[in-house]
Amino acid sequence: MIRIGIILGSTRPGRRGEQVARWVQERAGLRSDAEFELIDLLDHPLPHLDELPGEYRHAHTRSWAATIAPFDGFVVVTPEYNHSAPAVLKNALDFLRAEWRDKAIGFVSYGGVGGARAVEQLRLMCGALEMADVASQVSLSLVTEFEDFAVLKPGEYNVTALDKTLDQVVAWSTALAPLRGTADDTGIREHIGKVIEAIKAKDLDGLRQLYSDDVVSFDIDPPLQHAGIDAKLKNWANAFVFFDDVTYEVRDLTVTMDGSVAFVHCFGRLSGMKDGAPMGGMWVRATFCFRKIDGSWLITHDQVSVPLDIASGAGVTDLEP
Repeated sequence: MIRIGIILGSTRPGRRGEQVARWVQERAGLRSDAEFELIDLLDHPLPHLDELPGEYRHAHTRSWAATIAPFDGFVVVTPEYNHSAPAVLKNALDFLRAEWRDKAIGFVSYGGVGGARAVEQLRLMCGALEMADVASQVSLSLVTEFEDFAVLKPGEYNVTALDKTLDQVVAWSTALAPLRGTADDTGIREHIGKVIEAIKAKDLDGLRQLYSDDVVSFDIDPPLQHAGIDAKLKNWANAFVFFDDVTYEVRDLTVTMDGSVAFVHCFGRLSGMKDGAPMGGMWVRATFCFRKIDGSWLITHDQVSVPLDIASGAGVTDLEP
C-alpha cells in the first residue's frame, strides 16, 4: 500500500503545527487507499547542513535518509516565518536527494495569510528536488481558523480542501511508482558509492550502516563464509592494516532488481599505499545482494572470487577487466 509521510515542519516553542498535523493525520486515518505516518522534525535534530550531495558521511544523515526513504509521498505542515518557510524545514529537505526524488508532495500551511508565501517557496525547492507538488493546498489563517489565534478550529471548507489535497497526493504517489523503481536503481548505485567512500576512509562505522546485521559474506580469504555484521567488519579491518591509504575501484557495475530484492555484479580492486610505496591489488569478481529492509536497501550477501587454474589449483590473480 502507498505510504505517505506527514512532515511537521516547525520545531519552534509554542508551535501551532502540532494541532494542524494531528488534524491532518486524523482525517487521513479515515482513508483506506494509503497509510499515513507523522514525521516530527523535533524527533530528527539535524545540524546545519554538513554533507556533500549524496555522501551521507554522518550518522544523523543516514538516520534521516532511512526515515524518509520508505515513503511514497508527503504532506508538509508548515507555518510561515518572515514571508518564508522555517529554516529547519529547508535544512531537512536539503540534507537528502534520492530519497525525495519522484515522490508527490502536498502542503498544509498556516500563518497570518495562511502560510501561502511559505508554500510558494517550498514548491520551488521541491521542484528542484524532482518532486511532484500537487495543485490542491490547505491554507489556514490565524485570523479565521484559529480561536484567539491559538486553537485550531477548521471549517468544512478546510476539510474539503484537505480531502482534495490528500486525494491528489495519493493519486500522484501511485502514478509515480514506476519512476521510483528507476530511482531504486540509482539508489543502489549510490549505495555502492558509499561503500567505496567508506573503504577509502577506513570507516568501519560507516560500513556498518550499509550492511544488514545478518549479512553473509563469501570473501576471498578463509573461512568459507563470514556470518554477521561483526565478522564482515572484522574482515574489512584486517584488510585495512595492509594500507596506509586505501582505495577501491569498480568497473562494469550491473544492477538487476525485482521488488524488494536486487543484486549487483562488477569487477573490483582493492589497492593503496604502504610506507610511501604503491601496493597494487588484484582484480576480483564481486557480487552484492540487496534486500529492502524497512524501506532502505542493505547488503545482505556479498561474494568475492578469482578464476581458478584447474591444473595447479591456484587462483589466477593477474587478469584485468
